[in-house]
Amino acid sequence: MTQGGRGILLGGVPGVRSGSVVIIGAGTVGANAAQVALGLGARITVVDINLDRLRYLDQVMHGSLSTIASNPRNIAEAVRRAELLIGAVLVPGARAPVLVTEEMVASMARGSVVLDVAVDQGGCIETVHATSHSAPTYTAHGVIHYAVPNMPGAVPRTSTYALANATLSYALELANLGFPAAVSQDAALRKGVNAYAGHVTYQAVAEAFDMPHRPLEALL
Repeated sequence: MTQGGRGILLGGVPGVRSGSVVIIGAGTVGANAAQVALGLGARITVVDINLDRLRYLDQVMHGSLSTIASNPRNIAEAVRRAELLIGAVLVPGARAPVLVTEEMVASMARGSVVLDVAVDQGGCIETVHATSHSAPTYTAHGVIHYAVPNMPGAVPRTSTYALANATLSYALELANLGFPAAVSQDAALRKGVNAYAGHVTYQAVAEAFDMPHRPLEALL
């Protein structure tokens, strides 16, 4: 309560209900958020447009977890009863679609919390704007918002090692083969190229900034 929240322990205690966590997006971020929240003992609702992904989470995650198909009505209902709302909708290279409107946020109980992991790409919650690690929160419609870009920066040592583990193989390819040969041989690396030779080569980035798009293959 000292920070303006509702004073709810997400895991609850015997005789007291646990907190309600709603996660918009069932990708890597959403699944990990659900895993952490389940570990705390919260009641979880995951919303996504991909029914196969929702079925997968139902199969592999155990605890108080429910899944619902993504549409405006279902999102509005889930957001209204959320005590912690996590936005985890990301489109690679593109601006995140706004799925939670300001009206939906205003329907939440005062002192509830919104956390938008998609803020790095504009955010999927309409009331979100970027904050910082030194001043991470603000309040809108009585709801506390946390929207720090580069959230892993809060744990720089761990996040740096994790990033190095994920990217080192690509760096070695570039060093050993050179850029043209490396991206020609490795489809995954090729998908990560946003700009080359003065042109925007990733279509979603070009659309986000209203710039011409030139396929990478045409430039190699």
